[in-house]
Formats: sequence, structure tokens, C-alpha cells
Amino acid sequence: MQEPEITKELIASHGLSDDEYQRLLEIIEREPTYTELGIFSAMWNEHCSYKSSKKWLRTLPTEGPQVICGPGENAGIVDIGDGQCVVFKMESHNHPSYIEPYQGAATGVGGILRDVFTMGARPIAAMNSLSFGEPYHPKTRQLVHGVVEGVGGYGNCFGVPTVGGEVRFHSAYNGNCLVNAFAAGLADTDKIFYSAASGIGMPVVYLGAKTGRDGVGGATMASAEFDDTIEEKRPTVQVGDPFTEKRLMEATLELMATGAVISIQDMGAAGLTCSAVEMGDKGNLGVKLNLDHIPAREENMTAYEMMLSESQERMLMVLNPELEAVAKAVFDKWDLDFAIVGETIAEDRFIIMHGNECKADLPLKALSGNAPEYDRPWVETPAAKPLVNLPEIDPIDGLRVLISSPNYAAKQWVYEQYDSMVMADSAVVPGIGAGVVRVHGTDKALAFTSDVTPRYVKANPFEGGKQAVAEAYRNLCAVGAKPLATTDNMNFGNPEKPEIMGQFVGAIKGISAAVSALDMPIVSGNVSLYNETDGTGILPTPTIGAVGLIDHIDNIISGKVRNGHVALLVGETAGHLGQSALLAEAFNCEDGDAPQVDLEAEKRNGEFILNNRDLISVVTDLSDGGLALAAFELAEAAGVGVVLNAGDTPTLFGEDQARYLVACNFDQAEGLMAAAAVAGVPIRSVGNFGGENVTFGRSTAKITELSEVFRCSFIDVIG
Repeated sequence: MQEPEITKELIASHGLSDDEYQRLLEIIEREPTYTELGIFSAMWNEHCSYKSSKKWLRTLPTEGPQVICGPGENAGIVDIGDGQCVVFKMESHNHPSYIEPYQGAATGVGGILRDVFTMGARPIAAMNSLSFGEPYHPKTRQLVHGVVEGVGGYGNCFGVPTVGGEVRFHSAYNGNCLVNAFAAGLADTDKIFYSAASGIGMPVVYLGAKTGRDGVGGATMASAEFDDTIEEKRPTVQVGDPFTEKRLMEATLELMATGAVISIQDMGAAGLTCSAVEMGDKGNLGVKLNLDHIPAREENMTAYEMMLSESQERMLMVLNPELEAVAKAVFDKWDLDFAIVGETIAEDRFIIMHGNECKADLPLKALSGNAPEYDRPWVETPAAKPLVNLPEIDPIDGLRVLISSPNYAAKQWVYEQYDSMVMADSAVVPGIGAGVVRVHGTDKALAFTSDVTPRYVKANPFEGGKQAVAEAYRNLCAVGAKPLATTDNMNFGNPEKPEIMGQFVGAIKGISAAVSALDMPIVSGNVSLYNETDGTGILPTPTIGAVGLIDHIDNIISGKVRNGHVALLVGETAGHLGQSALLAEAFNCEDGDAPQVDLEAEKRNGEFILNNRDLISVVTDLSDGGLALAAFELAEAAGVGVVLNAGDTPTLFGEDQARYLVACNFDQAEGLMAAAAVAGVPIRSVGNFGGENVTFGRSTAKITELSEVFRCSFIDVIG
């Protein structure tokens, strides 16, 4: 098949700027072949090269005594003691999920699971953070249904529990939904596998499913804005098969136990191209591939298609040649492809052969380690105007507005489609707060949470970045877990716009300050830019996934409130209503500054919760909706009423940070008060749980009536 002529239009369609193409010509000193153009396009796009974000990502704190492996590998690794570690990461599949919701979300789950088991870890937990447009937008219902079904369909079939996540709605996501997928796995610290190739002349082996034409150009598509040609991009979305992935995981873990694996890499974005280049680059080696040996499921595939296909459930490995027969037998047993498709070479070259022709011969380092890196111009986000006219609202009416919004109504329609109990180790499942999974065969447990408040980040990127980390910290503390580390998923608009780049920079600075102060280093992550349609960007959404350790399962805080429990508020309340949920939902107003995050107070108050867990029956952190929504959610989950003494809007609905709502017996409350006085932690009684009503000040309503609103509103709008 004759290759297309390299034209300006073809270069532009591959996402390369004029300057980048000139740089390409300077590197190879000739015109590229069509396959070479595709390879450069894949490796130099935003999705693979992080060319707009690398400068700032390097400033994130990534080290700590608990960190075994930070950013740069398939996933981050953190020590949890006893020779064990937790391997985890969060990644986006935003563009594919908007184009093809089911497969986009499903393959996002599949990709993040491969990132984990590629490192020798068996996945034990999954989460997702989903952002959609306005509930009544014509595309929203279709997107929600497709994405949720895709997440559940893949995760349930694969057999990993989905233990947490979040779902939000805002008009800024009308043209770009966000699908951020998280996975975590367990491994032995002496049995971790990395991706850096080593040894010259070592076999490069293709593992897993066959290669098709699905997903060709997916990484380049994910690095561009949407416009009215969006439907033409549908073929760039991959198609997933969770049953094949399950077999691939079992075969891979079995293969690792044989000693045959020198290095291994998931085939994710940019498929065979990115996996081969990254393995070679990390090992300071070249790679030569012969595509005649690639297992293909479609006829007459070109070198370009094979190199850029993003067909799922595939891996690439460098093999110990002495164990080739042993390794092949494992994959034959699991009915998966195993093919030697190349070798490592000493020269800094990436050589692609197909049909006895050389389709590409490029300097490998130039594709990865020497890819373009930009210092994009940026401007600070202007200070938000202060919220002057503080609105008053009947407190029960305010609560009713919140719990009838799909943003804050119960999400059981979503999480009940996910299997949260498979593997039989889930201790705390979706509903309120962080999910908890026992570490199988031990008395330990791991807690997982995902958090961000995008409207805060838009108003104040620095404080919003801090708050995302701080809320994750609080969610972990509230289930009795010591926070260990974080992964980030930086979802933003077009970085070529200085105001968007300013949001990114501000959020990075805020995240850096928070993970440093709270001892939660960033160990992995993902950047998703160009989330714009026709020039309109999303809310800046730097999602934080966090992991915490519970030293003994008896120390999990997971009870329910009951009649007679005292309600104690830990932390200072000033009544901050700027950018609050009440303002947005009841008054359609997004004014004011984000709440300030006092990181010293966050750490002090979180440690107070952990140090006094024996005196706490139930605890939740305060975030969206403030004290009112937190108290209602605890009461509703237990089917009892609640009385809060306050009746004013700022006290009930303010979103001051570093706060927890504790429920406990009277004698426990006395003990907590005494402990708080010693620790210098603000604490006060704000009411009690019990009865049949929700009463805020002088305003009251039946808990059963409000529960009906809470339980049905999401389903009525979206279900």
C-alpha cells in the first residue's frame, strides 16, 4: 500500500505544530515516512509527552520514607509494612468517554488495572471520579448511563471491587465529560516489576490480545479540543474485553513468578509505539521491531496502524531468553498470544520493519526523553470578589434544595451497578466517605478516596488545590486510616491560553503545599489537557486520589449513629459561604472566594481524630453543604432524626475547612472534650441524634420525608 504524501494538512492533522515539525526534520535530517510521522505524533502529543506540564509536575513533592516508587513508572508504590506494598494510580479517559461513553469508560478501567498488575500487583480496589454537564442537558443522561455501565461492566467482569468515587454535574462539562479511573493493588516489596529494558539482544515479546484498528490515533485525539468534527473521531476509541484482561492478569502474574520477565510495560496510549519507546528510553537502549510477527485480528494492517493501534489487553516485555519456552507455555495455557516481535539493541535507534521494508528508523531518545517541553505563558487567576450579600434561607428549605440536586442526592443508582464486594475483603463500601479494603491474610486494611471541588479551584486555584488534598486527608482520617500518599489527575482546558495555564500552575502550587504539609507525597498521576469544545473549557478539576493505612481492622471507624448520640463539631466555624454548595444550588450563584485551608489545623485535627478513635462511634468530614448536609447524611444512613442547635445559614451551610462531625455517647463526648483541650483542638456540642425529625434551629421536617427526596432525586433526573 502506497503511503500518503507528507503535506502541511497531514502534519496538522497529526497535532504537530510548524515548529515541532521543523524540530523533527532537524533531528532526522530528512522527510519522515508516514509511519515515522505517526510515531512522532504519538510520542510528542500532550497525552504522552506532558510537554506543557512537565516543568510544573517536577515541583510536586514525590518522596518520603513510605515511598518505594514515585512518578515515572506505570504506577506509584508505597510501603505498608510486613514486606508488602500498595501500588496505585489514577488516569483519565475523558475524550474517549465523551465520544463513545460505554467503551471509553470501560477501557479507562481496563487501562488503569493493567498499570497496576504490570508492576506485579494484584488489583484489590477501584474508584472513579465522574464529571458531567447539566443534568437536563440533552447529552447528559446518555453519557451518565453509558459511562456508569462501562465502568461497572468492565470492573465487575474483571472482578475488582469498586469501593469509592464521586459524581458531579455542572454546565462547564456539557461539552467534555471527565472520567477519571483509579486502581490499587497489593504486591510483595521484593517482587516488583519495572519497565526499564536491560540487556542487549534480549527478545522483545508481545503478550495478550491481538492487534486491530481500534484506537488508532487515540492519544493524538486525546490531546486536542473538540469541535463539530467530533463524530469523525469515534473510530479512535478502543474496544475493551474484561474477560481477556482477567486472563491477561493471571497469565502475567504467573509469568512473573517464573523469573522470565526482565522488564514489562502495559500497551496503553499510543499502543506499541509508546510501550516500546518507554522501555528503551528508561533502559538507555534501542529497540528493533518486526511487525510481521505482530498477532493481528484484521487483514492488511499497515505499519502505521499497527504502531498506533490502541487495541486493549496487550503488554510488551523484555524476556529472559533462557526461559522462552516456560514463558510461552504460560500464555498458551491462558489462550493468549505470545510472540517475539523484536529485540533490544545497543544503538539509540527505534527501528520498525514490516514486509522486509524499513518503515521507521528514528533516534529513540528523541521520541521520549528529548520530546518537546514548553514553559507556557501563564497569568494568575484574579482574586475573587468578596461575597457581600450573604443570603438567608429557611434551613430545612436549604437542605431540601441540596438533597434534591443530583450533585448531593444519594448516588445508590450509580454505585449499586458496581460490584463492591467481590474478593470478599471490602470492609466499607460506597455511600459515605472513603472505601476500605482488608489486606487479605492480615489484620491491616487500606482506605481509598477521591476528591476535588472544581468551583473552588476556578475561584482560587491555589486554595482549591490545597483543599482537594485536605479533603482527601480528612476522608481517610474519618475511617481511621493514616494517610500515606496520593495520585493526581489534572483535568484542565487548553494550556495555550494563559488563564488556563495559570489555573494549572496555581493548583499545582496548592497541591504541593498540601501534600508536603500532610505527608502525602504524589507518587503517580496523569494530566488531561485540552478539555474544551468550541473554545469553552471545563472547570479546572485536579482530582486527588489518596490511600491510607489502618493498622488493624478493629480500628476502622465505620459505625452508624443511633438515638441518644451527641453531635460534636471538631474545628473552627466562621461560616464561609463563598463558592458554597448552597449558593450554587439554591441561588445559582458562584460568587466569593474559595475557603482558606489552614494546613496546620488540618493535620492537627486529623491526628486528633486518629488518636481518639476509641472515643468516636461515627465521624464524617465536613465539605460541600457544611454541617447541615453532613448531619443529615449521618442521620439518614441510620434512619434516625437529628437536632442541630443552630438555625443560621453561615453556621449550617458554611464550608470552612479542617472540620469533622463526630457522633458518640455522652461519656465519650466528655472524654473527647478533655482530649481536645489538651491537644488545642476546637470542639463543641452542636446537637444530638435521635427522634423522627430533622430540626435545624426552629425549622423542622420528618426524616422519612427528607429521606425520600434524598433517595429518589438522582434517579428521577438521571435514572
